[in-house]
Amino acid sequence: MSIFAGLVVSVDALFIGISLGLQKKCKFLYLAVINAFLLGLCIVGFFVAGQIYEIIPFDPDLVVGFAFIALGLWTILQYFVFEYIKKRKGTTAEIDASKKTIVIVGLVMSIEAMLITMGITFVFLPYSSLVIPITVALAHFGYSALTFYLARIKRVQRIPLALCHAISGLALIVYGLMALFVEFGEIVL
Repeated sequence: MSIFAGLVVSVDALFIGISLGLQKKCKFLYLAVINAFLLGLCIVGFFVAGQIYEIIPFDPDLVVGFAFIALGLWTILQYFVFEYIKKRKGTTAEIDASKKTIVIVGLVMSIEAMLITMGITFVFLPYSSLVIPITVALAHFGYSALTFYLARIKRVQRIPLALCHAISGLALIVYGLMALFVEFGEIVL
């Protein structure tokens, strides 16, 4: 179940791969470096989660569930708010990413993967293992690498960004619901 959770919540990496693949300045090497850093942060998140879990006086599964639901909703809503603001200003041109933007995207993706690792670890403690951070990191790399190359194909470039953000947000919401159901399942039993 923890492997399944790692695969589900890493779906957002599909759309990060697409967005990086659409940038002419981004090379696959950048993506590999980002994901190597991501793996390191996932492992750190795994070990930190175990220590944090011990000092939290309440069951963190509920916090994890609601946090991922909120993060998923934010992922969906922030795109539509950004698009609304762009239309109000009359701007229709896409912003070309610089190397600085690619680094920021990599940092955000890595920190988000670390938080995902911590959330999955919280839910499955005390039965969690290093499989969790490795699954999250490999899923991020696999998803983003695949879509990085697919983004260079003209048919994929026609996928609406709204759909990408909606699917990414829904994946986080699904994980949040999974965390809540694990908690409610324990209460019922």
